Amino acid sequence: MGFRDRFFTPTTAKAILSWRLLLGAALGVGAGFLFGPAVGIVVGVASYSGAVLAAMPRDTTPKPASIDPFALSEPWRQFVQEGQRAARRLAETVSGVASGPLRERLDAVVGELDRGLVDAFTIARRGDEIDEAVTRLDPVRLRARLVTLDQQAGETPTPDQAAAIESVRRQLDSADRLKAKSAETADQLRLTQTRLDELVAAMSAR
Repeated sequence: MGFRDRFFTPTTAKAILSWRLLLGAALGVGAGFLFGPAVGIVVGVASYSGAVLAAMPRDTTPKPASIDPFALSEPWRQFVQEGQRAARRLAETVSGVASGPLRERLDAVVGELDRGLVDAFTIARRGDEIDEAVTRLDPVRLRARLVTLDQQAGETPTPDQAAAIESVRRQLDSADRLKAKSAETADQLRLTQTRLDELVAAMSAR
């Protein structure tokens, strides 16, 4: 919401007509008159305007996501950087087009690419988080632990040994599922990147 949209709201109108704010402004005028009429008027207007501004609805419009490829590990960082390079190529192409209907259409495409880049960063960040979870689980260590437990348990494991073995196997299953999800996320990101590249190539050819 812009300032105008937030000003013309029932909440702001109620604040403007509030007797409490008017009383506060009057008290401000009275206090300011101790230093002269002009000061009193300025103090009253300032206090009233400040109270109205404070009562206006806040702008809750979501802010654009901040794209920082260096906050990601590889290969996710590279995916995002490739998207940014595609966006720069398109911006350079559009900047050379004169104002007019074509430029307006190209500007709309630039906006579409920017949104695609935000989507790509969101996907990459999700993939990075999945890889981090896999790293914490440490599948290599878990497999070594499972081998050791199996050797210690032999043919007739105790209840505690059986429980420990089952726990490690569940963790390994979780790691495998996360790795599969990471690969799926990477495929999704490659598809997004391909579409961005196709968009840039099509616009550059015009």
